[in-house]
Amino acid sequence: MQGTVSEFDSGTGAGAVLLDDGQRLEFPAAAFAASGLRLLRVGQRVRLDRAPSGAVERVGLVTMR
Repeated sequence: MQGTVSEFDSGTGAGAVLLDDGQRLEFPAAAFAASGLRLLRVGQRVRLDRAPSGAVERVGLVTMR
């Protein structure tokens, strides 16, 4: 699943993403920490890995393959 960062708090590591269908999805600090990234910026495209429960487990950068 992909989306665009709409909010990010660099102090806590938590934020929110706007999915392509317009739905807002929050992610916890643990999902950001799992990414290994140091910072996200508003407007940046990201990939979201979700658990079967629907919770966001990891936020990663969208890369070309």
